[in-house]
Amino acid sequence: MSNKDVVQENKMGVMPVKKLLISMSLPMMLSMLVQALYNIVDSVFVAQISENALTAVSLAFPVQNLMISIAGGTGVGINALLSKSLGEKNQDEVNRAANNGVMLGFLSYLVFMVAGLLFSRFFFETQTSDPEIIRYGAEYLSVCTVGSVGLFGQMIFERLLQSTGKTMYSMVCQSVGAVINIIFDPIMIFGLFGFPAMGVAGAALATVLGQLVGMSIGLYFNVAKNREIRFAIRGFRPSGATIRRIYAVGLPSIIMTSVSSVMTFGMNKILLGFTSTATAVFGVYFKLQSFIFMPVFGLNNGMVPILSYNYGAKNRQRMVQTIRYSIMYAVIIMVAGFVLFQIFPAGLLSFFNASEEMVAIGVPALRIISYSFIFAGFCIVSGSVFQALGKAVLSLINSVARQLVILLPSAYLLSLLGTVDYVWFSFPIAELMSLTLTSFFLVHVYRRVIKPLAPGEERARVYGGAPDEASAP
Repeated sequence: MSNKDVVQENKMGVMPVKKLLISMSLPMMLSMLVQALYNIVDSVFVAQISENALTAVSLAFPVQNLMISIAGGTGVGINALLSKSLGEKNQDEVNRAANNGVMLGFLSYLVFMVAGLLFSRFFFETQTSDPEIIRYGAEYLSVCTVGSVGLFGQMIFERLLQSTGKTMYSMVCQSVGAVINIIFDPIMIFGLFGFPAMGVAGAALATVLGQLVGMSIGLYFNVAKNREIRFAIRGFRPSGATIRRIYAVGLPSIIMTSVSSVMTFGMNKILLGFTSTATAVFGVYFKLQSFIFMPVFGLNNGMVPILSYNYGAKNRQRMVQTIRYSIMYAVIIMVAGFVLFQIFPAGLLSFFNASEEMVAIGVPALRIISYSFIFAGFCIVSGSVFQALGKAVLSLINSVARQLVILLPSAYLLSLLGTVDYVWFSFPIAELMSLTLTSFFLVHVYRRVIKPLAPGEERARVYGGAPDEASAP
């Protein structure tokens, strides 16, 4: 291979893997941390209104998560197809993946806009009879769904940037949108600087505003900076074959992440059988755990295009290195989160204006649930490996088994013991099962998909001296 060939190669095929993974993941991890911060700040301000307002926002989470699942799953499919096509030097398929992906994101938004206008209040009436929680929830959810074009647009455009290795631009999109949200949260909730006090609707509007800004920046970066992709509005025709390839990876991912919406809805129903405060605690947990999980998701977002690219280039060695380093970094992050939840649970709850009852329920909840963190890093990274290699159905099986077959039934059975503390043990129980299943699937994927590929050492040597040592995961 000539030096000219190496220079023209995308960095995902030639840069030393450890350096590449860090350079691509770190911007995404930082932006995900900002994203987690604004999720927490959002609930912190809502908690200042009342505990019922916090409960309403917590009950809205399944629908918000469903939107994120569809946008993110579509993005995963686009990411995997586009990066693989880049590795194969198939420019036509790269462009088709990008253009069809944007179309799919917009169509998804239209569905949620209509559903939000028609069914927001009904959704809360199926969960509680408290009129204040229903009113707060309907206000919040209707704004989030009607304005969700920003969410879908931002996530799709970010994935396009990640697919070509431009994670720094993706970080800017997400970070600026999150900062806008953080700034306008108190302004719109409490009515500062001449704005009307909008309460929970103001929190939703600040979120939508931040997403719209992030989407606009993402569109600009893709048009002006993402030279690997060429958009075509005039003469564009949907490609059924490309859409099927996107959803071959994306649909299992959508279903997999949507399962958590079903789990959250079911868990809220179980917890409401004890007290609405337990539901508020569960909502707070999801906000706090995002500060631990989001960096791992950012790591995944950096890992997937590297893995997909080198899969397309049939480079086994770089794939193995990418998986090994990703798992190692993820486990370190999750263990740090476990330590934080064990030592400072009361302090974490205090950010949310927690009552005595909320602290009494929340401290054991955070400590018990956080035991699942020890195993979660390995499972999360492995799930993204399956998706990047076109084996997303394995992630789907694992997610359904963990959340619907083990977690929810365990939570229900433990609730029959009459104490809410027992319910939280369902999380580490489910994660142990997931660890076992994930390990089996990862060995299977290595033997069937990765091991038959060529080692691919030549390009690594040309780029940076001796290639990194690699071994099977």
